Amino acid sequence: MSIDEIVKTIETQYPATCAEFKKIQQEHYLTFCKKQFDYGPGNISLGSSLNTAEERKASISAIVVRLNDKLQRLINLVLRKNSLESANESVFDAFLDASVYSIIAEIVNRGKWAK
Repeated sequence: MSIDEIVKTIETQYPATCAEFKKIQQEHYLTFCKKQFDYGPGNISLGSSLNTAEERKASISAIVVRLNDKLQRLINLVLRKNSLESANESVFDAFLDASVYSIIAEIVNRGKWAK
């Protein structure tokens, strides 16, 4: 089966799920744009040009630390406190941030960050 056939099959079988997935992707993109407007690309590139393997590794390492922060928050709230509620940042805000950071890591890896 081609990827087009697979997509058509899944979109036919699960139209509401697929529509929601696309809606969430758009929400994540808007969050990404807002954060980039506020922070600029230097928060990810750590002030470097990301032209060397060492600079890209440092950037990816910083993203891993940020992802770990989000994961630790999720573990604490969902698994330890058994709650989806938080006084500050919601569980689903943490999931959103983790998703966006994951995509940013791919952009850095592909050499397209801040370009």
